[in-house]
Amino acid sequence: MKQNSHRNKLSIIIPVLNEEAFVGNILRYLKSHCTNRVEEIIVVDGGSDDKTVTIAREEGARVLRSQPGRAVQMNFGAKNAHGDILYFLHVDTYPPAHFEHAIIKAIAEGYRAGCFQMRFDNNSRFLNFFAWFTRVNHRLCRGGDQSLFINRELFDQSGGFDENFKIYEDAEFIIRVCKMGRFKILPQTVITSARKYEEVGMFRLQYHFGVIHLKHMLGAGPQQLHDYYQRYIAS
Repeated sequence: MKQNSHRNKLSIIIPVLNEEAFVGNILRYLKSHCTNRVEEIIVVDGGSDDKTVTIAREEGARVLRSQPGRAVQMNFGAKNAHGDILYFLHVDTYPPAHFEHAIIKAIAEGYRAGCFQMRFDNNSRFLNFFAWFTRVNHRLCRGGDQSLFINRELFDQSGGFDENFKIYEDAEFIIRVCKMGRFKILPQTVITSARKYEEVGMFRLQYHFGVIHLKHMLGAGPQQLHDYYQRYIAS
């Protein structure tokens, strides 16, 4: 059982792999915006061979090493976290000011998990159209880019992220969690990078993400989703 000193405090967990261009920026941002309601910032590295780990340590993060895979890394971070509220954040996603207070308030109101709404760091009308739907409380509108908070009790009850999923691990986890407790869509927005859309192509990537959602709804397993991703997105 966690000590009382860690009650109502956040452990921020950021999975990374070769993110030297981004990890310093997010850690400096968090340090300048966090209050004492944040217990720790944990960077879980999946085997980077660049300066990611060095930069994270220089910026004062608690660095953990794990096997690669976001689900594996986030579970490992949760296992070693001290706070009783876990906040999973992508390295290129910036939470709003006072994010920790919004999360703690939602937990105090009886919500056991939730996320923020989202917008991209890109003025594309196409991306803004899809970002608008992150305010809708439906499984098709959820994703890791919105960040995710969850109290430790529910996380442990859920069994954590399914490590069989090499992609789609966030959405799969949220679908399960929503069946177990009250899930809150906070009104504030996180700002997330559109770098993957710019790299792959906005229309192409959104289409394939839609197919992946549909495949999962129709019963496709984690390996089938990963194979599709490798064929049409990663290549």
